[in-house]
Amino acid sequence: MSSLSNTGLVRAAGGVVWRRDGGGRSARHAASELEIAVIHRQRYDDWSLPKGKIEAGESPLDAAVREVREEIGAQVAVDRHLQQVHYALPRGPKEVDYWGMRYLEGDFSPSAEVDRLVWLSPEEAKARLTYELDRQVLETFTRHPLTDSVVVLIRHAKAGKRSAWTGRDELRPLEQAGRAQALRLAAFGSYFAPERILSADRTRCEQTVAPLAKATGLPVELGEEFTDEGYFDTPRQSLKALLELGSSGGATVICSQGGAIPGLLADLELVNEPDSLATRKGAAWVLCFTDGQIASVEYYPKAAS
Repeated sequence: MSSLSNTGLVRAAGGVVWRRDGGGRSARHAASELEIAVIHRQRYDDWSLPKGKIEAGESPLDAAVREVREEIGAQVAVDRHLQQVHYALPRGPKEVDYWGMRYLEGDFSPSAEVDRLVWLSPEEAKARLTYELDRQVLETFTRHPLTDSVVVLIRHAKAGKRSAWTGRDELRPLEQAGRAQALRLAAFGSYFAPERILSADRTRCEQTVAPLAKATGLPVELGEEFTDEGYFDTPRQSLKALLELGSSGGATVICSQGGAIPGLLADLELVNEPDSLATRKGAAWVLCFTDGQIASVEYYPKAAS
C-alpha cells in the first residue's frame, strides 16, 4: 500500500462534504442553511477537510470517497471536481484532489485518527480550518452555486471489432476485457448516487451498465435517443433529453456510443470546451448542472481502469 509516486510525489484526495437540513437524498433543494463537514485530527491538533492518501490501485476519486467514509462515516453523492492543490512536506511534495460531496447518510464514530466532526456554515468552517489551502478549497466550493443535477455520460466498454462480429451490430456484446471494465464502472457510477440508469438500446451499452444496475437495484431504461443512429437522425431530440436530465434534480448515468457523446457535448456549446471531445471506450464525462444550466464538465478517461 503506497501513495508515493515514482517521482516521490505523495498523492491524496478528499472532499468538501456538504448538507442541508441534516442531509439525505431529499435535502439537495432544501432552503435551510448550508453546512460543511470539518474534522479534528488529534495527532496534529488541527481542523481540516476530510482527506487521505491514495492507496495502491486506487484512483483519486476512489480514495476521496473511501477516506470520507472512513473518517466521518458518511455515504455521499459526488458532484464536481473542485481543484487540485500542491504543497511541500519534509519528505517531498504532496498533491491533493478535492471533490464536492453531498452528504446522504451515515453516523460519525471517533477514531484514533479523527476524534471530532463538526458541521459548520461556510463562514464558520473557513474560520475553523487550520490551513490556508483548505480555506482556498472551501472558497472554490462556495464560489459557485450548488450542483442540483448530475449526468454521468459513459461510452460503452470494449466490445471487440465490428468486422469480427457476424450478427446484427446492435446485438454485439462486450468482450472479456469489456466485462471487466463494466465491473469497474459500477463502482465509478455508484459514487454519484444515481437515481436513474439509461442506456442506448444496444447490447454492449446495456451490458456496460448492468453491474451498476445490479449494485444499485435500479432498472436499466433503454432508448434510441442516445444511440449513434438516434443522435445523428434527431440531434435536437437527443440534446433535449440530455438537458431534461440536467434539470431533473437528481443524478443519472447514461451509457451511450462514440459518435453520440462528442456530438452531444459539442451541442451543449460549453464555455470552456475541452480541446478534444473524443471519448475512449469505458471513459466517462461528468456533467454538473445548476437550475438546468451546465456548471461544470469533467472527463474521466480511466473511469473503467
